[in-house]
Amino acid sequence: MGRFTPITTLEGDAQFDAYVAQPDGEATAAIIVIQEIFGVNEGIRNKCESWAKAGYLAYAPDLFWREKPHVELDADVPAEFQAAIGHMQKFNQDQGIRDIEATIKAARSALGGDGKVGVVGYCLGGRIAFMSACRTDGDAFVGYYGVGIDGLLGEQHAIGKPTMLHIPTADGFVPPETQKAMHDGLADNRHVTLHDYEGLDHGFAAETGKRRVEDAAQLADQRTADFFAEALA
Repeated sequence: MGRFTPITTLEGDAQFDAYVAQPDGEATAAIIVIQEIFGVNEGIRNKCESWAKAGYLAYAPDLFWREKPHVELDADVPAEFQAAIGHMQKFNQDQGIRDIEATIKAARSALGGDGKVGVVGYCLGGRIAFMSACRTDGDAFVGYYGVGIDGLLGEQHAIGKPTMLHIPTADGFVPPETQKAMHDGLADNRHVTLHDYEGLDHGFAAETGKRRVEDAAQLADQRTADFFAEALA
């Protein structure tokens, strides 16, 4: 099982925790797993463990640490869902991107300085994964049902590494017009691949809980695994 390990901020003036899962053998690449609005909960930790079993060094940084460290909430509990919304509203995304960059730096150091690092995120993390593709030096990026990506399309010129987005067409947080803007806006970007999942809602690939749709989750996760296997080789 993994454990929480301190990561130093880029400024060097503070530390935050990341859940780190180690593979059995020597890792040659790492995966940064970006949380949903529910914190580094059991589902996110399980995703890290799955990446470790696949041979990757996996990190899940605690992005809400400035407001409340170690948030861990359940999407299926209404009061906890509302608490998660509150944390999201207080979260500074620009600072969060710098924490992702610090985590990428830590992962590269753990790999010996020259290993490749992929980034995958869900919900809020899906948006942060896209922002990371635009603003960090990671090597590959995957976003699941990222919210508000249409408002970030002006940054896509900065994407220089393989990027993939999973888009459920019945996403209650991403209306059809937003999905169309994403498809239209990214159609000519050779670095970006989009996959649609017909009739599915937000959170279909959650590791646990009522939102998960097993067949679609397995399909999306296999696409992600194949994508990283190629991009991080």
